[in-house]
Amino acid sequence: MPKIKTNRAAAKRFKKTGSGKYVFAKSHASHILTKKTRKRKRRLRQAHIIDKTNVKEIRLLLPNG
Repeated sequence: MPKIKTNRAAAKRFKKTGSGKYVFAKSHASHILTKKTRKRKRRLRQAHIIDKTNVKEIRLLLPNG
């Protein structure tokens, strides 16, 4: 049987935590920052957890963790 390949685009965007959840970085934090509030920029810096409705799809893209 052939090996299962990891989706490289997904591997660059999502990381698996120790507890088995998946985290990702929010978009829109790299430029045009002057019009965004301090609060909004602060929230964009933090890692966010994938919603449980999307976890099944992420698992298929990242079979090897």
